[in-house]
Amino acid sequence: MAAKGSSKEPKPIGEVVHFYNKIGVAIVKFNKVVPAGTKLAFKGATTDFEEVAGSMQYDHKAIDKAPKGEQVGIKVSEKVHEGDSVYLAE
Repeated sequence: MAAKGSSKEPKPIGEVVHFYNKIGVAIVKFNKVVPAGTKLAFKGATTDFEEVAGSMQYDHKAIDKAPKGEQVGIKVSEKVHEGDSVYLAE
């Protein structure tokens, strides 16, 4: 019997479209609504860490959830890169 979840890869819920290094903010385009406080996993060629989406902004205003299909700024503690995938962390 296969272990639970071993045959299915998780699907990304968003993608990093830009990163502001000096202020540590990732611009992420989500393909579903994501509430603030959600634990996210950032993964890419050299990126692999998890972080709770504590501070989110849309159009320079604080928001409590990221709208589907919009680009949202999220404060991150580590560097991310354009094209990195964003997943729901387990």
